[in-house]
Amino acid sequence: MTDGMRREGPLTPAPGPAGRHAVVVGGGLAGLTAALELADAGVRVTLLEGRPRLGGLACSFRRGDLTVDNGQHVYLRCCTAYRWFLDRIGGAALAPLQNRLEVPVLDADRPEGRRLGRLRRDALPVPLHLGRSLATYPHLSLAERARVGRAALALKGLDLADPALDTQDFGSWLTAHGQSARAVEALWDLVGIATLNAVASDTSLALAAMVFKTGLLSDPGAADIGWARVPLGELHDRLARRALDSAGVRTEVRARVTSVSPDENGSWNVQVPGETLLADAVVLAVPQREAHDLLPPGALDAPDRLLGIGTAPILNVHVVYDRTVLSRPFFAALGTPVQWVFDRTEASGLKHGQYLAVSQSVAQDQIDTPVAVLRERYLPELERLLPRARGAEVKDFFVTRERMATFAPAPGVGRLRPGARTKAPGLYLAGAWTATGWPATMESAVRSGVQAADAALSTLGRPRPSRLLAIEEAAA
Repeated sequence: MTDGMRREGPLTPAPGPAGRHAVVVGGGLAGLTAALELADAGVRVTLLEGRPRLGGLACSFRRGDLTVDNGQHVYLRCCTAYRWFLDRIGGAALAPLQNRLEVPVLDADRPEGRRLGRLRRDALPVPLHLGRSLATYPHLSLAERARVGRAALALKGLDLADPALDTQDFGSWLTAHGQSARAVEALWDLVGIATLNAVASDTSLALAAMVFKTGLLSDPGAADIGWARVPLGELHDRLARRALDSAGVRTEVRARVTSVSPDENGSWNVQVPGETLLADAVVLAVPQREAHDLLPPGALDAPDRLLGIGTAPILNVHVVYDRTVLSRPFFAALGTPVQWVFDRTEASGLKHGQYLAVSQSVAQDQIDTPVAVLRERYLPELERLLPRARGAEVKDFFVTRERMATFAPAPGVGRLRPGARTKAPGLYLAGAWTATGWPATMESAVRSGVQAADAALSTLGRPRPSRLLAIEEAAA
């Protein structure tokens, strides 16, 4: 948000009737949600985003004739707040869910050659919905599968409200519950790395338990996967802008906020280069370090705790082939540096050949690796996994890097994550890194926007729209 980019044209007040005015700083999913909810409740809203586009880290850009997402993003059926957001902007049909969970898992490190397994659910109640899939999962031994089942039942029994869970790491818990290194790699980390951006040994047990209990052990369809069949910018920028405009929100991009401060009348001054906006409420929907720099003195107890929330990178490798080399929409991989591979051909607008996006979480060791080295590393691995790639011509190879893609879900992070309210009346926080109970996902970002809007409306004396209440009930 505060990236130093200059905005275009003069900043004008939010349209709409006179009355309460809120400024939302940050145009990612958290800020978009807060702005829409405040506007829907009758508050005049100005949304300020320092970048030239909306959507935060879930965005798109052009590369020649391609429209490229900066990274692959998915959501699950249990992501009720993000699903509401898609409905609110009119984009649900463009990011459909699977009818039933099915994840192809290729193991490339087999003496007899690659082997395909599947994680899928049946139309049975929890936990039987995954029973057949686990019983036939070829990447684990029979004994390992049995121990996985027992660990899953133990995980289901954990109380997510127990603060002690946040002090423990998930890897040690798995070891104590009989999970082998192979089981961690082939199942627990297969899911956890993609959803938490950390390996089990570096993950808070509280966050890991939340992911597995909610996604796999709550409702049979909770883990069904959804993803955008169009560029993310179509959803989080174009459709979101249209929804904001319809709600009466004044949206400014390239508007770098330099300071936020209270005045003697109980209002807030939001400073952008060249002028100051006056607001009754301000939502800071920016990353934690930017929020720390913008917070006025006394707004949080121990504000430096925000700096203690670590970050974790994600690397995305993009490969364009001259022909089709993958016949399924995505797969996960074992026994190889490759983690998850998605077919983005149609979404990108590619007319000939196939475009694959390789999503690499926990990328600390390769986030700064030169493109040439990554090419030498990943192209042979894709050929191992995809035999049809062996004779294909690589038309393009490029890399996108998000060095601070998520907050690090390390043990103890729960006590560092602040709620939506600050100690300064009228100032609120939003972002996936705040205390939503979820890891750094699109779902967490939207939930944080809902929480910030709810807190602001309460202070402003505005009734919460029935839709906001419905979101809160679904998110509970």
